[in-house]
Amino acid sequence: MQADRTEWTRARDELVKGIKDLGFPEELGNEIAKNLGSPKAMQRMCAYLYYVKPKKAELVVDEMLAIKGEIETWREKKESEEANARYNEYLNKGF
Repeated sequence: MQADRTEWTRARDELVKGIKDLGFPEELGNEIAKNLGSPKAMQRMCAYLYYVKPKKAELVVDEMLAIKGEIETWREKKESEEANARYNEYLNKGF
């Protein structure tokens, strides 16, 4: 549990630093980290900041929303696949 917390904190700190390095307020970085929620998503956001170097806060927020949307789509796909697998098992084996 502590390792997860440390990883999340490290990812948040890196994201906030990237946001501040581009001239945006620290609060924006903290809010984006909170909204993204996972270290992997924050790392994706850091990669975007590093390569694109957006000049407007709107572009940063837009990318955050895009990342969140992709994550949600992936979750829905996995849930659908699992439900489909259970349904197929039901059809093949019955009760």
